[in-house]
Amino acid sequence: MTGLVAAERGLGETAFVEALPEVVVVAFAAVTHLADPWFLFALLAVGYWFASERVAGSPRRAGATAIAAVTCAYAATALGKAWFAVPRPPGAMPPADVPTWLPALLSGWYEAQVLSDGFGFPSGHATGGAAAYLAVALLYDRFWADRARYLAAGAVAVAVATSRVVIEVHYLVDVLAGLAVGAGTVAVALWLAGDPRVRRSASAETAAGPTAALNPAPAFLLAAVVSTGALAVAVAGGHTGEVVEAGIGIATGAGGAVGWRLVEGDEPAVPVRVAVPALAVTGGLWVGAYALAGTLPVTLVATTAAVVAVVALPALPERVEALSDARN
Repeated sequence: MTGLVAAERGLGETAFVEALPEVVVVAFAAVTHLADPWFLFALLAVGYWFASERVAGSPRRAGATAIAAVTCAYAATALGKAWFAVPRPPGAMPPADVPTWLPALLSGWYEAQVLSDGFGFPSGHATGGAAAYLAVALLYDRFWADRARYLAAGAVAVAVATSRVVIEVHYLVDVLAGLAVGAGTVAVALWLAGDPRVRRSASAETAAGPTAALNPAPAFLLAAVVSTGALAVAVAGGHTGEVVEAGIGIATGAGGAVGWRLVEGDEPAVPVRVAVPALAVTGGLWVGAYALAGTLPVTLVATTAAVVAVVALPALPERVEALSDARN
C-alpha cells in the first residue's frame, strides 16, 4: 500500500518555503506548538474541567466529546502513518539550519522543531489541530457567535498546517490530508456521540442545546479500535515508533471510555483545589508514559491511568463528599 502515496510527493512547495525570510520560518516554528499533542490535550482537559454553561449547554459532555474526537483523530493518524509508511521531506532530517541570529537559548528549541523523524503522511499536527479546534468550535456553542468560532478554528488549523510545511517537516499533501482527516473524524465522533446536528435530529432544539445528551464513550471506543488496527499494521511492518503511538491510542481510547462510566455528565466545574493536584498527577503520568516509551506495557498502564483520571475527575468531589457523609 505504500505506493498509494509517493515518497517524493512535493508540489513545488519546498522551493517556495526555502525562499522565505528566516524570521518567518522561526515564527511558524512557534505556531506549530498550537497543535502539539501535549498542548491540545491540556487545552481540552482545561475546557472539560472548568467550562460553564456560558460556553456549552452541557459543558462536561461537550468537553469529553471534544477529547474523544481528538483521540479518534490521532488514532486515524497512527493508522495512516503505519499504513502508507512514507518518509518526511529531506528538510526534516539533520543537520538543522539554525539561524545564526537566534539566541543560544532558542537555538535548541528551534532545532527540535525543524527536525522530525517517523513517517510523514498524514500530518499529525494538521490532523490534531483541525480536529481539536473544529470540535471546540462546534461543541462550545455558546461561546462567541457561530461564525466567529468557525473562522477562528479554521484560521488556527490552517496556520498550524502551514507551519508544518514552512518548517519543512511535511509536504503540502500531508497537511491537506491531515486537515481532511481531522474534520472527518470530528464528524464521525459527533455522530457516534449522538450529536443531533450530525444525525439531523429534532432534539437539537432542546433548551440545553445539542450537547445535552452527548455520550462520548462510543467515540473513545472507536479510537481504541482504530488504534488496535494501527498497532497490527505497525507490528506487521516492523515500525517500532508507530507501535508505541498506536499503543498510546489504545490506552487513551480505553481510558476515556472507562473514565466516562464514572461520570454522570451534569457535574459542575472542577474546583481549583482538586484540579491543581490532579493536573500534577496526570501530567506526571503522561510524562512517564512517553519517557518509558521503550517499555510498552508501562506506557499503556500509565497512559490509561492518566486518561481515566482526567475524564473521571469531575465526579471526584461529589464522590469524596458522599464517602465522607457515609463515614459520619
